[in-house]
Amino acid sequence: MKQPNGYGSVHKLSGKRRKPWRVCKTNGWAMNKDGTKLVQQYITIGYYETRQEALQALADYNQDPYDIKNTTSTFAEVYAKWSEEHFDEICASAVRTWKSAYNYSKPLWDMRMRDIRAAHLEQTIKEAAVGDDTKGRMKSLYNQMFRYAMKHEIVNKDYAALCNPVKKTASSAPKVPFTEDEIQLLWDNLDYSVVDMILIEIYSGWRPQELALLKTKDIDLAQGTMFGGIKTDAGKNRYVPIHTKIRPLIEKRYDAANEQLFNDFTSKEPKMTYDKYDQRFKRVMEHLGLKHKPH
Repeated sequence: MKQPNGYGSVHKLSGKRRKPWRVCKTNGWAMNKDGTKLVQQYITIGYYETRQEALQALADYNQDPYDIKNTTSTFAEVYAKWSEEHFDEICASAVRTWKSAYNYSKPLWDMRMRDIRAAHLEQTIKEAAVGDDTKGRMKSLYNQMFRYAMKHEIVNKDYAALCNPVKKTASSAPKVPFTEDEIQLLWDNLDYSVVDMILIEIYSGWRPQELALLKTKDIDLAQGTMFGGIKTDAGKNRYVPIHTKIRPLIEKRYDAANEQLFNDFTSKEPKMTYDKYDQRFKRVMEHLGLKHKPH
């Protein structure tokens, strides 16, 4: 059946193609090369496996027109635009976790963002040969990217929000808290490596990454508080009292000339990071014969 004028067209391309049905829409007129007549100009909305899918895509476009150039963006292109904005606001260690989630999302890279559905996202997460934490980060990445794509009218539906949450399997190595005797052992070895940091973490409740990135300007010795937090809405921008036992440890580390409270002046990059702390924490555990994790 012939479509109304200006509605657009659907036609099948020759040869063997996975998506042979092309959907086009008139995009004005232009003079031909000879300058003798006006020629109709077209833009391609997309390519589809069946005629029915193509007709539906054309109907959807006419009902809610969108910027064709914008919606041809692939998953990889949207990630590049999203990360350019997002990475300026977070620390280097957090950037690495997002990049890792993206690297395990390779099956999606070349797909048009507008063609990705919840099933694609769930399958990519399911088949990724990584642990539950990274799979959870992949799901978080998709949530962020679809929100970005919605904001910039690259997609018109948030399929990431329809994905099932990542179910974590039971941990084979549960986190074990320090006993009172083990804490005393740390106090007895205060001059070794980052033992003071471990004690500050124990008495304040900071997560390892939050601890490593504490800024000097957020330490108020007069008020006896520390300010920070980066992970959850409830944990962000929170005040933590300085316990009297660890106050001398913080005072010893405190130097207003340094951006961060904890530093490693033995390396080219003196700022403490989660990775540096994690490595030193493991050395402390080995040295003292303890079995604990930074968390």
